[in-house]
Amino acid sequence: MPEHDRATLGGLCNSGAAKMSAVWRFFRVSEQDIKHAVCNTCSANVLRGGSKVRNFNTTNLITHLKAHHPDKYTEYMTVKEETRTAPRTPAKPAASQPIDELLQKSKKFDRNSPKATAITAKVMEFIALDDQPFSVVEDIGFRRLVEHLEPRYTIPSRRYFSDVALPELHSLVETRVHKLINDNVTGISLTTDIWTSDVSPVSILSLTAQWIDNNFELQKAVLHAKECSGSHTSSALSMAFENMFETWKISKENIHVVLRDNARNIAKAMVECGVPSLPCMAHTLQLAVHDGVFSQRSISDVVAVSRRIVGHFKHSHLASSRLKTIQTEVGLQPKVLQQDVSTRWNSTFYMLQTLLEQKRAIGAYAADFELPATLTASQWSLIENIVTLLAPFEQLTREICQADALASNVIPSVNALKRLLSKSARSDFGVKTSKNALLEAVNTRFSDIYTEPLYCVATMVDPRYKDRYFAAEVKLQAHEMLQSEMEKASSERSEQTSELQERPREKRARTDDQATCSLFDMYDEILEETLTPQENTQTTTEVQGFLSEAPVARTESPLQYWNNNKSRFPTIAKVAKKFLSAPSTSVDSERLFSATSNVINEKRNRIACDKAEMLLLVKKNLPLLLKNTD
Repeated sequence: MPEHDRATLGGLCNSGAAKMSAVWRFFRVSEQDIKHAVCNTCSANVLRGGSKVRNFNTTNLITHLKAHHPDKYTEYMTVKEETRTAPRTPAKPAASQPIDELLQKSKKFDRNSPKATAITAKVMEFIALDDQPFSVVEDIGFRRLVEHLEPRYTIPSRRYFSDVALPELHSLVETRVHKLINDNVTGISLTTDIWTSDVSPVSILSLTAQWIDNNFELQKAVLHAKECSGSHTSSALSMAFENMFETWKISKENIHVVLRDNARNIAKAMVECGVPSLPCMAHTLQLAVHDGVFSQRSISDVVAVSRRIVGHFKHSHLASSRLKTIQTEVGLQPKVLQQDVSTRWNSTFYMLQTLLEQKRAIGAYAADFELPATLTASQWSLIENIVTLLAPFEQLTREICQADALASNVIPSVNALKRLLSKSARSDFGVKTSKNALLEAVNTRFSDIYTEPLYCVATMVDPRYKDRYFAAEVKLQAHEMLQSEMEKASSERSEQTSELQERPREKRARTDDQATCSLFDMYDEILEETLTPQENTQTTTEVQGFLSEAPVARTESPLQYWNNNKSRFPTIAKVAKKFLSAPSTSVDSERLFSATSNVINEKRNRIACDKAEMLLLVKKNLPLLLKNTD
C-alpha cells in the first residue's frame, strides 16, 4: 500500500477509534504500520489485535496502560466513566444534508475534469517556475500538502508531468510567443551565447529575443536553449541559427541585430548566416580593461598576491573566523573577502575593493597569524589607485547590464569614458602608464562604433542623446544614416513642423581633476558643449524639429518618450521602434544560463536536453502568458 494511502487510512481508523474508546487519548496510529498503535507516553508500538482492519480492538492498548502507566490507566478509567454517564446529544436528522452531496464531496476527481486539470496545470507551473524536479510530486510532504488542500484531487505520476503536462504547457507558451513575435514586429533584436555545464557533458546554445510593441513597451522572450553537440565551428553554428529562425518563422529581414560575444567562430557564423551582429559591450570592456590594466606587470603582481591572501581565508574556516573577530575588534563591519574570477574583470575590481576596505583588519591579522603573502605599503597604495581608475568602468558595466540598457548607450558611454580617462588626477600616481594604456585600449576596441549604423542611428533617435555625442567630423555622417533609415521606414516623406521647446540645462562647474568628477559628470559636460545642434540642410523638417529640442534627462525612459511623441515625429518613431529594440550586451543570454544551471544541476544531471529546454522556455516565457490569463 502506498505511503500516503496508509497514512490516510491510519488517520481514518484513528478518528473512528477515538469515537469508540477513550484509550485513544493516550495512543496514536503508527504511520509505518496501521496494525500498531504508538504510546504517547513511552513511544512503544502495541499491536491492535489483528492483521485486518475489521479485527482491530483496544484490549492490548488498555493492558499496556495498566501494566506500564498506572496513572494514565486511572485517567483513562475516569474519562471512560464520565463518557458512559454523560447524557447523549441527539444526532441531527440525516435529511439535514442530502446523501448525494455527502457522496459528491468524498468522491475523487476524474483526471480529465476541469478542476483536476486546473490543479495539475498549477503544479506544472510550480515545477517550472521554481526549478523543482519532477520527483517533487512523489515527495510525502508535498503529497500531504495537496491532500490537505484538496482531498478529492489525485496527483499524477512524475512521468505524467514530464511527458504530458510539460509539453502541453510548453505548447501554450510557445503559441503565445509566436503570436507576439508575428504581430506587427518589424524589427527584432536577438542575443546568443554558448554555455557548458559543470555537472553534465552538455553545451547549450541560447537565443533570446527583444522587441518593442505598438505601445513602445519592451518585450522579451527566450526562443531557444538548444543542445550544441560536436565542434562549435562557424558552419555548424550557422546551420543551428538557420534552424532556429525557421522554427520561429523569423524572417532575416526582420532581424535588426544579434548581440554576441567576441569569439571569432560565432562572429563568422553570423556573417555566413547573413544577419547583422554586434559584439557585446560588456565583453569588449572586459578585453579593454585586460589590455590596458591587468596586462601591466606591476598590477598583475599585486592581483596575484591579493588572490593568495583572499584564497587563504576562503580555504580555511579557522582563518575566516579569526578575521571576523578582528574585524569586530577594529570597528569594521564583518565582511567576507571576495574571490575573483579571471574571466570577469569586475570581480577582480571587487576583490581589490574589499581588500582595501579590510586593510586594517588584514594588517592586524598578519601581526598575529601567518599569511601566505603580504602587501607592501606601495602595493596598498597601488591597489587604491587601481580601484579609483577602474571605478568608472565598474559603474558603466553595471549600467549597461541592466535589463533596460539599449544599444543607444554605447556611443555616449564610450565618449564619456574617454573624456574621463583623458583628464589628469591626483590618483594617477603609479597608474599613469596603465591609464594611458587603458585609454588607448578603449580607442582601439571601440574604434568602429562611429561608423556602425546600428549604433549611430540608435543614438540619434534616443531622446536622451540625439546628435549631441558625435564629434563634428562624424555628426554629418550620423545625420545621413538617420535620413537613410527614415526613407526606408516611409516611402512618402512628410515634412512636419514641430513646436520647439528648448529647455534650459543646469550649468555645472568644469574641472580637470578626476577626484571630483564621475563618469556621469562627463555626460553633462559633453551636453553643455553642444546645447545648440548644428543645422543640417540635408535633413527633413521632422528631423530638425526633433533634434532642436533639448535632450531629456538620462533618467527618463526613451520608450515612454516615443509613446508620448510618436504622433509628433511619426517617421522617426518608426525608426526608433526598430533601433531601440537592441540591447547593448548579451546579458540576457547569460542570465538564461544562470537559470540553466538551476535546471541542469547535480539533482537533475541526467535530464534530457529537450526537457531542459522546455523547462527553461516555460520558466522564462510563462509571464507573457500569465499576463493575459491571470
